[in-house]
Amino acid sequence: MPELPEVETVRRGLLPAMEGAVITRAEIRRPDLRWPLPERMGERLTGARVTALRRRSKYLLADLSTGETLIWHLGMSGRVLVSGQVQGVFHHGHPLPEKHDHVVMDLSTGARVTFNDARRFGAMDLAPTERVETHRLLSGLGPEPLGNGFSEPYLVRAFDGRRTAVKAALLDQRIVAGLGNIYVSEALHRAGISPRRAAGRISAARIARLVPAIRDVLTEAIAAGGSSLRDHRQTDGELGYFQHSFRVYDREGAPCPTPGCTGTVRRIVQSARSSFYCPACQR
Repeated sequence: MPELPEVETVRRGLLPAMEGAVITRAEIRRPDLRWPLPERMGERLTGARVTALRRRSKYLLADLSTGETLIWHLGMSGRVLVSGQVQGVFHHGHPLPEKHDHVVMDLSTGARVTFNDARRFGAMDLAPTERVETHRLLSGLGPEPLGNGFSEPYLVRAFDGRRTAVKAALLDQRIVAGLGNIYVSEALHRAGISPRRAAGRISAARIARLVPAIRDVLTEAIAAGGSSLRDHRQTDGELGYFQHSFRVYDREGAPCPTPGCTGTVRRIVQSARSSFYCPACQR
């Protein structure tokens, strides 16, 4: 499933096509994705101007001139393609429709935005912009890891007394929004913290290393266009490249890349998810 860097990469790719543009036609090709789509969705989108394109956690938020916000989750296999002219720069023509092209939006910029989702685990909803933060998908989310609300004092307080493993704690979207399996594994390795360690037993000094490690991993992944392991593509169809920079994720049996460490990357299963770490230098 796309994590924060992949969703942010998609948002940045959509900005030239969508922000400030009018949706001249919205074609909804099926009534549901993961859940039923909003009533009259095509009608409500058509004619609306996209006043802002934001991201919250793993969700895209398109604020509309109609006073509604389109909430958009890519799911496990969702891909967004921008085709046609984008602000006078030719990308490529509109491709022929594909089987799993479920939502197609033509824009006043000359661009077309197509959402393709083979497994249909993605989701879209419309909510009043002024109350969008109270929507059921967004209301319980923790602070953004790249925002000012995520800090060392905050994480010390959030971890205090927690017996759950730190890996599970960081995947809890109520504690910090947008983190997923890949980037938690990578950040814990950089910080030298075992994914098995109880969150409440990590000292403030070690949390002081963990917070910047999380920020650095996310920032580097966004710069690389995210990680393409299965389905993720940028809006121009290109792959992300951060998977080539993984230190431990999906590298079971490889030598630990930490200078001076002689350990080997191991894989364990935590809460039905794979965790990759070096038992020699992550304690």
